[in-house]
Amino acid sequence: MSKKYAVIYEPAQSNWAAYVPDLPGCMTTGKSLEETERNIREAIEGHLETLRQFGDPVPEPSSLAGEVEIITAA
Repeated sequence: MSKKYAVIYEPAQSNWAAYVPDLPGCMTTGKSLEETERNIREAIEGHLETLRQFGDPVPEPSSLAGEVEIITAA
């Protein structure tokens, strides 16, 4: 079974951070965006496995991430 969870990536001063809105507490960091992408995949897999082990329900993906373009004054 395949599920797609929205992931939010945020740059920090010297690294990147990522979190999953539908999975509270599921977050990670990495030195680069690519490393952070790998780390959040592992974090999601581990988070879901832990939920299953404890008999907790696995939340269905429901959050959406998007972009809104605006025009700013010069």
